[in-house]
Amino acid sequence: MMAAVKTNSCRVSSLFFLFSVFSLSQSLFNGGETFRRKLEVVLNPGRLSPPGGDLLHVRAVGDNDTLHYLFCSQGAPTLLLVHTNTTTSTLKVDWDKFLERNVSGSLKLLEYDDVNDTAEATSDLFPPYDLQNVSWSRMNLSGSSALLCSSALNNGSLCLQLSVFAEEGRDQPWPRLLHTGNSSQLAVWLDGVLPRATRSRFLLELQAAGGANPLNSVEVKRSIDDEYSPSVFQVSQWMSNSSEVGGFVQWRPVAYRRSSPALEEVTPCRHSSPRRPSDEAAVSAASGLIKAFYDEPETFALNVSFGLSGEPFYNSTRFLRWTVLVGVGAPPMDTFSPLVLAIMAVGLGTPMILLLLGGVYVCIRKRAAPSAAGYDPIN
Repeated sequence: MMAAVKTNSCRVSSLFFLFSVFSLSQSLFNGGETFRRKLEVVLNPGRLSPPGGDLLHVRAVGDNDTLHYLFCSQGAPTLLLVHTNTTTSTLKVDWDKFLERNVSGSLKLLEYDDVNDTAEATSDLFPPYDLQNVSWSRMNLSGSSALLCSSALNNGSLCLQLSVFAEEGRDQPWPRLLHTGNSSQLAVWLDGVLPRATRSRFLLELQAAGGANPLNSVEVKRSIDDEYSPSVFQVSQWMSNSSEVGGFVQWRPVAYRRSSPALEEVTPCRHSSPRRPSDEAAVSAASGLIKAFYDEPETFALNVSFGLSGEPFYNSTRFLRWTVLVGVGAPPMDTFSPLVLAIMAVGLGTPMILLLLGGVYVCIRKRAAPSAAGYDPIN
């Protein structure tokens, strides 16, 4: 094993660019809005500068549990999330064994020439960017966030930024996903990569590995509120269809064509249905980080495609950014903010108050009006 998490029990889940999340316990539900975790951030624990890439460990300690986030750039980028039912769990890396087994395979960034503007990747796929062969920079840390960028990808860069949170809140850039102390955020963007056709569009391959409750279904939730993500009324959630609550991956079905976008620079994205990769593909894609925790992980994969028919092509800005949450427990759900509730109260309440005042005024006028014959009323 590459890593040993010493605890009475632990549950793991991972995302291969690639995710993995190892389940959950009742302790995740404690705290509500006042719940806050203590974060400890270590880059390459026990090793100064390992060859081939970095390993980030963020330890998030709650009142009676601990979340361990492991973000690895050796091979295809991998995020592993481990939940333990104790506040004293620790991580120890056997670097010799880890480096010996850490090979990662066939995860890809796909580009295709959308000649007919159908936004359907058919036979016009270019040779893929194989993420295990990309040269990655060293991770750049800022607080509990880590930035990882390719050194060069066709004159541009592919970047990932992992942010781990201590408490509930929202990041400032759109789509402003609601996060909690039980989730992390991963932003992925292409910047300046030269397209291989004037009508290029991109797809991103993702794999999720887990144990007993793998992420095997995506459900789309709809809302009437677009306060934090203007014009976006849906959220997609990649979860297990098991009755047990485990890990999740959540995103708004949009990407952005600029780093500081205007509303017209929002582009829709779509996902394929989760599928089991072939045994050979699953083994080749699994990183050493995943193999350290799972002998035979349950793996599902899907593609996320960016842009619809009629939308501008990648070449219009040569920039594309997409954001997801990865966490354990129930995915955060948006509710109306106090500001929106106040506006709704004013908007609905004002007509009612005016109607009531109008009725009172009419009644008073009727009671004060003299009789039609001009006689004084008889008591």
